[in-house]
Amino acid sequence: MLRFARSAPLAAASFAAAVLPAIPAHAAAPIAGRYLTQDGSGIVQIGPCGGSVCGRLVTILRSTPGAAKTDVNNSDAALRSRPILGMPILSNFTDSGKDWRGQIYDPRNGKTYKSIVTRNADGSLNVKGCIAFFCQTQRWTPAR
Repeated sequence: MLRFARSAPLAAASFAAAVLPAIPAHAAAPIAGRYLTQDGSGIVQIGPCGGSVCGRLVTILRSTPGAAKTDVNNSDAALRSRPILGMPILSNFTDSGKDWRGQIYDPRNGKTYKSIVTRNADGSLNVKGCIAFFCQTQRWTPAR
């Protein structure tokens, strides 16, 4: 009898969890769409990629004259011949409740950074790239 008395609170909690409706988790505002980068050099298409969200460079609007058309600055020699156009810029983004967290790749220097993306009320995105706790933020606007 003592054993049953000790497990009663656990049984009641289990019953309540099964019967009461679940409280929905807070989700970040969706970020899927086409966005013009802050410097106006390209358009990034953001959407689902497997179990996460990613973004690819789908249009190059401005490039430096004589700039390489491939990922020549990548630290992985096997990726240096891949074209910049179509390249994944944002990868492994998941909804963290108030924002999206993943990685951002900068083909200009071949480096990948921790990234946080949030959607603004006007539909633009704040795209933050971070090294440790030092971050820089760009504002990407919806591409028309």
